[in-house]
Amino acid sequence: MSALGDPVRRALYRFVSERGRDVGRNEAAEAVGVQRTLAAFHLDKLVEAGLLEAGFRRLTGRTGPGSGRPAKVYRRAREERSVSLPPRDYRTLALVLAETVDLLGGEEKAEEAARRAGKRLAAQAAPEEASGEAGDLAEVLRERGYEPYEEEGRIRLRNCPFHVLAESHPLLVCSMNAALCEGLLAGLGETGVSAALDPRPGECCVAFTRAAATPEAFANPEASQNTGASENPRASKNNED
Repeated sequence: MSALGDPVRRALYRFVSERGRDVGRNEAAEAVGVQRTLAAFHLDKLVEAGLLEAGFRRLTGRTGPGSGRPAKVYRRAREERSVSLPPRDYRTLALVLAETVDLLGGEEKAEEAARRAGKRLAAQAAPEEASGEAGDLAEVLRERGYEPYEEEGRIRLRNCPFHVLAESHPLLVCSMNAALCEGLLAGLGETGVSAALDPRPGECCVAFTRAAATPEAFANPEASQNTGASENPRASKNNED
């Protein structure tokens, strides 16, 4: 937490995290508006704190003699960090509950509950965020930690807020996540947008698609790669398995 107390360091961390790829020192410095040497200092401090990972690769795309030395690059660390004062252990209870749902065969009931939870989350949004606009959906997703970004008229989610559970109970948790997102859409009045499972390594398993979408259809920060979506979340997940 103290490593993120410095505003420049915090801005660098956010920039690297939002890219979802390796970021060089020059790019990070220009984005934050500081000198390269200062950016390098703070980036390395974030690596020492375990918040970023560092490596080396050529950023020019050239290989062989004359291609230059590999540059130091950074990306968000894979390790999860959490702080709770006083100590709380919701993760263990969530894992127990997920296992219980699996044992009882209560997947459909769990999805129904997740869909209702999504509607409640939409209702809790500020009035200007609940007007039914696609950009408001992106804002709600950002508030929930999904880290949405626009990709060729679709909303993809860079972060999975339920990552630990999704690793241990992928079918259950991903299906519940898709149902929760469907609930968000319903609560926001989004009739022209669908949420479906479309897994991508290192990202959330859900993606949003608007009928006849254009890149301007969503108010989101950046584009990435191409992908498709399934109309049936459970069928899509089964196909992935």
